[in-house]
Amino acid sequence: MPTVLYVNGFRFYFYAGDENEPAHVHVEKGGGTAKIWLEPELSAKYFYSFKQKERKEIIKLVEQNYELLKTKWYDYFSK
Repeated sequence: MPTVLYVNGFRFYFYAGDENEPAHVHVEKGGGTAKIWLEPELSAKYFYSFKQKERKEIIKLVEQNYELLKTKWYDYFSK
């Protein structure tokens, strides 16, 4: 599970077994977890135990780092 970004206490990472799914990122902080699709369009698959404010922050961070996250996804899974 490589960590690809760490911002404001949020850890953004991939699962090695997710290579057959569309590009996405997992997010965790405290007891909360989320899965955010990067393709075919940016959207949340789920948020568990995050408050609304944290959900908005996660989406904003993914938007701000979209190209980086997508590049890291394809770099990691094209090994």
